[in-house]
Amino acid sequence: MNSQESGGALSRREMLQALGVAALAGAGLTAGCAAQGAVANPAQTPIDEAAEKTLDAAPQTVAEPFALGDVRLLPSAFLDARQRDGDYLLSLEPDRMLHNFRVNAGLPPKAPVYGGWESVAMWADIRAQGHTAGHYLSACAMMYAGTGDERFKQRCDYIVSELAACQKAVGTGLVCAFPDKDAQFLNMRDGRRVIGVPWYTTHKVMAGLRDAHLYAGNADALAVLVGLADYAATLTKNMSEEQFQKMLNIEHGGMNEVLADLYLLTKDPAHLALAQRFCHKAVLDPAAAGKDNLDRLHSNTQIPKFIGFARLAQITGGDNYRAAAAFFWKTVVNNRSFITGGNGDQEHFFPPADFVKHLGSAKTMETCCSYNMLKLTRLLFTQQPAPELADYYERTLLNSILASQDPQSGMMTYFQPTRPGYLKLFCTPIDSFWCCTGTGMENHSKYNDSIYFRAADTLYVNLFIPSTVAWRDKNISVEQTTAFPDEPRTRLKITSTPGAMVTLAIRHPGWCPAARVMLNGKPVKAPLTDGYLTIRRAWRAGDVLDVDLPMSLDTIPLPHADDYVALLYGPVVLAGQLGTAGITPGADIIVNERTYGDVLNTPIAVPPLKVRDPGKVAARIHPVPGKPLTFTTGDLTPRPITLSPYFRTAHQRYTLYWKMVPA
Repeated sequence: MNSQESGGALSRREMLQALGVAALAGAGLTAGCAAQGAVANPAQTPIDEAAEKTLDAAPQTVAEPFALGDVRLLPSAFLDARQRDGDYLLSLEPDRMLHNFRVNAGLPPKAPVYGGWESVAMWADIRAQGHTAGHYLSACAMMYAGTGDERFKQRCDYIVSELAACQKAVGTGLVCAFPDKDAQFLNMRDGRRVIGVPWYTTHKVMAGLRDAHLYAGNADALAVLVGLADYAATLTKNMSEEQFQKMLNIEHGGMNEVLADLYLLTKDPAHLALAQRFCHKAVLDPAAAGKDNLDRLHSNTQIPKFIGFARLAQITGGDNYRAAAAFFWKTVVNNRSFITGGNGDQEHFFPPADFVKHLGSAKTMETCCSYNMLKLTRLLFTQQPAPELADYYERTLLNSILASQDPQSGMMTYFQPTRPGYLKLFCTPIDSFWCCTGTGMENHSKYNDSIYFRAADTLYVNLFIPSTVAWRDKNISVEQTTAFPDEPRTRLKITSTPGAMVTLAIRHPGWCPAARVMLNGKPVKAPLTDGYLTIRRAWRAGDVLDVDLPMSLDTIPLPHADDYVALLYGPVVLAGQLGTAGITPGADIIVNERTYGDVLNTPIAVPPLKVRDPGKVAARIHPVPGKPLTFTTGDLTPRPITLSPYFRTAHQRYTLYWKMVPA
């Protein structure tokens, strides 16, 4: 986190679909099903008619995401990760997160405050206190929507009730956990020096309230959210445009996005106006003009701004918003990303020509940045479905998000280092609460949110994750079973259908040379249309599509440094497994990132790949029999080094990039 830096009406259900959220409370979901990754039959899950609303402006979507409750995860690494995340969420105590909110409101706290970024003594200079409660609200709400486990809704309802009580006690609309209450907001308004990032943290609380309302059906959450928005409007109403834009030099999260979403809920044009006012022209205007001015800017300060631009493009149709969001995505993905889809060093973008200079850093690829890039990618896909968007989403989901969770403890990474011979470091359960702890809570709660999309009578299959989807409006349900990526194939079975004509559009990945499709055991023509294998027919219950997705091993150069390569098998980043030399047991679970770089003091040498022909490196790397996705460097290194998926790499040293030298 960085402190400062130079139409038509929709029903409530349609709004939920447009925002990609689940049915509201009263949906009849079964409790206790999180452990099984199941929900009640989505076709029998009614929308809460009492919550129906109409909205003045409709998002201009082309492909709509499915509600979380309409997609069910089946057993897989993703379901396992969600279960670990759910266990962690339920282990936390809401009253400890709410400590400083109650203190600020003049109410007695009910439990001692957590440590790390939530501690006043520890992080008075950042003023991040309270951000965890916002992320936690979002994560619990999405867990409830995706699993039906009432325990997560109960957590949401309790936190919202406490925030409402705090807001009422304060009386201004503001609800915050900062040690100096509203002092920094007043400093921003009046042009004085600001300590910390007040709007950034406020955005997390506002987003949590939005999600508690949308995913968990809590009406009071919307009222508290409106109160916060009204406070923001009142605070800034007399600021000139110049003063407002100067204020936006301070990290402010996705304020434009959450206010735009609020407008969709309230139909209040003041909320849309405020969302547009929170658009930072210093980055909006150059990006809209196709100019990359990102060098040395704080990465995770910028990405949420562009998520907001993409949302406003949906609402307003503004070409500048649309052009800026699209250009930003392309330049970050194509010019500024490492092999996993992550970006940056020390939380900042660096000149693309300097990639090799940053390869040795222990603080590359902040996990929050990957979280936000996926949010942007998903939103752009809804406006213009394109396989390259889904390809990036898949690679980053596998190799950055799934890879960010400790498979033993369920804890999360802050950075994912590219330093050869380093290792992933994870937060502690109650003494860290980094920004990436908060986004990490959300990351693993919503794996079912981008597997499938729909448009008119087309069902997009974007990700190869074991799951089921129920398309209510078409009365069609599909089950996807797969061991992907351990096996290069997936199976789609129609489990229910009225026999209506529907097009299945299955992503043909950019990494796949030639996918093959079988229908009910026989080859079938599946024309490649805009990067998707398309099959249109009147489906029958029991129809089965088998899709073969051959994978190959490729070497991917480090940008602007062709003598460094990463190894990619299909969409899977392979990490060289370098052992545990010099690692004290438990040293990869740390208290906070102030000690981050001091955990490992024993560097190790990583051998280069000795090659005669760089173009034949992949051909000299061989699979290990009987071990999926496992390879060996063979005679390319003095001793063979095992290569296995980065998303399965934990508690040992690794390398993602290899220097090639002449043999």
